[in-house]
Amino acid sequence: MRLDRLPISVLRTRYVPGGWDLLAFVLVFAFFVYAAQAARGLAGSLAHLEAVPISLAPSALVGYSARTALRMLIAMSASLVFTFTYATLAAKSRRAEVLLVPLLDFLQSVPILSFSITLLFFLQLTPGRVAGAEMAAIFLIFTSQAWNMAFSFYHSLRSIPDELIEAARNFRLSPWMRFWRLEVPFAMPALIWNMMLSMSGGWFFLTVSEAINVGHTTVTLPGVGSYIALAIEQKDLAAIGWAIGAMFVVILVFDQLLFRPLTASADWFRLDQEVGLTPSHSWALTMMRRSHFLGLLARAFAALLRAGMRPGATAPAALERRASVWDAGWVDYAWYALLALMGLVALSKTAGFVLGEVRPAEIGQVVILGLITLLRVAVLIALASLIWVPIGVWIGLRPRVASIAQPIAQFLAAFPANLLFPIVISAIVLHKLDPDIWLSPLIILGTQWYILFNVIVGASALAPDLRYAAENLGVHGWLWWRRVALPSVFPFFVTGAITASGGSWNASIVAEVVSWGQQKLTAHGLGAYIAEATIQGDFQRSVLGTVVLSLFVVTLNRVFWRPLYARAERKFRIA
Repeated sequence: MRLDRLPISVLRTRYVPGGWDLLAFVLVFAFFVYAAQAARGLAGSLAHLEAVPISLAPSALVGYSARTALRMLIAMSASLVFTFTYATLAAKSRRAEVLLVPLLDFLQSVPILSFSITLLFFLQLTPGRVAGAEMAAIFLIFTSQAWNMAFSFYHSLRSIPDELIEAARNFRLSPWMRFWRLEVPFAMPALIWNMMLSMSGGWFFLTVSEAINVGHTTVTLPGVGSYIALAIEQKDLAAIGWAIGAMFVVILVFDQLLFRPLTASADWFRLDQEVGLTPSHSWALTMMRRSHFLGLLARAFAALLRAGMRPGATAPAALERRASVWDAGWVDYAWYALLALMGLVALSKTAGFVLGEVRPAEIGQVVILGLITLLRVAVLIALASLIWVPIGVWIGLRPRVASIAQPIAQFLAAFPANLLFPIVISAIVLHKLDPDIWLSPLIILGTQWYILFNVIVGASALAPDLRYAAENLGVHGWLWWRRVALPSVFPFFVTGAITASGGSWNASIVAEVVSWGQQKLTAHGLGAYIAEATIQGDFQRSVLGTVVLSLFVVTLNRVFWRPLYARAERKFRIA
């Protein structure tokens, strides 16, 4: 019997080869050397940074890739902290949910170019230093990662079966213990897949994050994104090829050392364990489990998590008094009145800022541009759903295929749309095509994978008993899809479609305005309006476009997507 197929409790009692400790030490040491190398120059001056131009030499991509990967790791860590706090509060507090979920809808809909205005804020934190620009870049990458992860964790917390919640109550688990022993493990499979997508989202908007241009302020940080931006500007196809190769290597390293171990470990957290199913394997996870060196670090982390994990009984009288105060109707009215007041103040401030430079007639034109972008997004989401739902179900029911498809889909999801600009622009100009139609597919290029990944998660979570019952009853063909597959993956599909829809609106800012050297094509739409306003430093029009785009996304989520998800949760949830 192979050692990597034995339970952890058995592995701890067996002889552990020293080679795993050596490999773990080398990898940890290499990581710290890489982090120190990538962080070099953070305390330097912006003047020195501007004096050293970005190089298109292939050898420069080694250092650029290290700095980009470090920024994305920091942003991913911040996204996890945000997810565990924000999404948990939204899922557990009825009053907080009223504010936090619509706010998350709004934040997800705000284009990354609109967040780039924060560059001026971060630069003022460290005047003349590179650290402020680095914080701005990390924050922009964070905005392309955090919202998707928070939605996934929030939906998972809302979907925990009632019997598990009741078991946690019977064992008198403290909130801290319940979070780490029930809620995080239950949400882990879906969260890991959405972490992969979030990492890919960071790659998709990398050029905007590392080559920041706000009005007359331009900051270009060494990294793969700025390398790609310069290659596009100089029409250097060879450099773009090297950038694609560097992206593939970094994504492969992330897959082997981070996501594949997480995916393999997530098998321990699945509710339904199918007898005879071969578990996912990862050499990195095997190394982590067998290494004494990493075991010491893991035990220290586990001791930190156990802090406060003490079940205890709360006095019933105190609980009743607290519940009676907080459940009073006047508290709800006061809270909703406060939220309404805050909304009116924010609306009046925004209206005063925008109308200072923009005529009211222009607002109607911006709304029409929003409707054009809405048409593009709706058509593309429908087409992507027809293509990727069947493929996602087929992959999700085959763990071996899923393990192969995972890094491929990750790379495709991370593929920045602007790397296709040479091909797209050349084809449109050569064949005299309409940019309003043929630039549209770029919107869905990176966001369609949200649908695929979530459907794969839903299909992999399909209960074995249900599959066996369908086989024994001879349920095949369209009847199997209608009665088994589609109802099982429908809640996951809706989650992916919500995120893909919001991501498509964001992607419109880089898909409706494309350039290759001096050639530039623009499609009519809200994304092009926001992109042009941000580049010109027209903050009033940038804010107007952002507000209109956010209103479109939030309204669609409230009127269409949320009721659809509630129906999926109510009708198709398997408790």
